[in-house]
Amino acid sequence: MTKGLTMKLICDRLSLSDALTMASGVVASRTPSPVLLCLKLTAKKTGSGGTLQISATDSEIGLVLTVPNVDIKEEGEALIPADKLNQIVRACDDSTVSISVDRTLATISTESSTFKVFGYEPREFPGVRKPSDRTDFEVDAGTLRRLINRTSFATARDDSRYAISGVLVDRKKTQLRLVATDGRRLAVARGTCKGGDTDITFIVPTKALNALLRLMSDPDAAVRVAREGNQVIFQVGDASSGATLVSSVDERAFPPFEDVIPKEHDRRATCDASELGGAIRRASLLTNEESKGVRMSFAQKQLTLTSRAPEMGESEVRIDGIAYQGEPIDIAFNPTFIVDVLKVIDSEQVIIEMKAPNKPGVIKVGNDFTYVVMPVSLQ
Repeated sequence: MTKGLTMKLICDRLSLSDALTMASGVVASRTPSPVLLCLKLTAKKTGSGGTLQISATDSEIGLVLTVPNVDIKEEGEALIPADKLNQIVRACDDSTVSISVDRTLATISTESSTFKVFGYEPREFPGVRKPSDRTDFEVDAGTLRRLINRTSFATARDDSRYAISGVLVDRKKTQLRLVATDGRRLAVARGTCKGGDTDITFIVPTKALNALLRLMSDPDAAVRVAREGNQVIFQVGDASSGATLVSSVDERAFPPFEDVIPKEHDRRATCDASELGGAIRRASLLTNEESKGVRMSFAQKQLTLTSRAPEMGESEVRIDGIAYQGEPIDIAFNPTFIVDVLKVIDSEQVIIEMKAPNKPGVIKVGNDFTYVVMPVSLQ
């Protein structure tokens, strides 16, 4: 038998299941190439036992996960359909699972079950780019998770001239900034990083960032980031038990977002984030596609939220005791845009700054987060 076309291993089922779930998030949902619907398994013996590498790619995003402490009976490779492998491992309830491969036939077994799945030749897999020793900057996983969560929700679902379905990563010395916009709102999140003196900017697709989020369960883990040509490489944790995510970058120029952020305002409200979110959700119950705005009436110590939809009815929700500075103002927003941001800011209070009913509103959390949202017109 040719070396590499057989493989035998025994692995903890829960550890394997977690890794397969994360890797399956990268697998292409629709593709004419059947190998892109597969996961490549690579079993290697080490001094402390063995590791199982799981690789996935959709040709734009690539992921390599390492499962440590695997009992490798025979080193080798396999290319197995991701959905079937994932479903089988998740459906079993035994503590361990055994996988043996003979060319393209994989046998997956536990104490009570045996499955035989046809796969493909491992050499048909396009592979995932290996990281070099170069690092442009390093950031802890907890910080990067917060920045991604605070921005990725504001990306566009469909690309257009002024909206990009990706997040701008902008690093200047020790300052790291992530920016997202869909043309009607803009989210800017700031944090710190370390390593390297060269400034770097690139756009990462939202799908890649969603996959990266699943890899960063340990907030203290180091994430090393390197731009190499038209790709960016994220190395999460150490090489022996961590993960490598490779993504193509969006080569387009990001919109000039700094010009959109209002520099002046004369009205400012400080609200309890949880209370505001609940009030907006209640007020939006009587909105529809034709009338999907919620009017926010700010006055001294009170915020009144109202909505009205023809042939449906109207609502009024009040919040008392807010801190407000400036003349009273009535301004309307798409309630979804406000609820979305309140879900991710993880802060007890938010500051809302306004200039006029037809000017953008700004939601801030300290100096680390700025959210600009365009108002809507209510007749």
